[in-house]
Amino acid sequence: MSCNGCRVLRKGCSEACVLRPCLQWIDTADAQGHATVFVAKFFGRAGLLSFISAVPDAQRPALFQSLLYEAAGRTINPVHGAVGLLGTGNWHLCQAAVDTVLRGGAIGPLPDLGGGCGAGTGSGDLYGPAGAGVGGKRAGGWSTFSTAKRVVRAPTSP
Repeated sequence: MSCNGCRVLRKGCSEACVLRPCLQWIDTADAQGHATVFVAKFFGRAGLLSFISAVPDAQRPALFQSLLYEAAGRTINPVHGAVGLLGTGNWHLCQAAVDTVLRGGAIGPLPDLGGGCGAGTGSGDLYGPAGAGVGGKRAGGWSTFSTAKRVVRAPTSP
């Protein structure tokens, strides 16, 4: 019989299945399936199986859990992901997103995080908001456009 991970991925399962041990920390069969589909959609089916196969057997459940939290964190905070949520004291949002995924719910980016960069607040954007400064230049005096890199030559008179 297929494990819940292989079942939702429509993949053949065997005694040497790499997914089965990764899902044992998740209580219900439905939650195991929801988690597998979510992580596989985020990293790709082949990518997920490649990640799992690349680590020792004892670390595979922790890897799957890490991938689940990172996928949820990147979904709700596309710029900084789970680490950004942890660093800004919003880890509870990542945990809530994972709980929603395990229940089969859908998650998306949180607009109140401002893309996760905390523009202008000093909480994540190192250079302030994109439009900071005067004349299209940032507070540091440099421009974001490639024209700032070009050498301006004085016109030559004939």
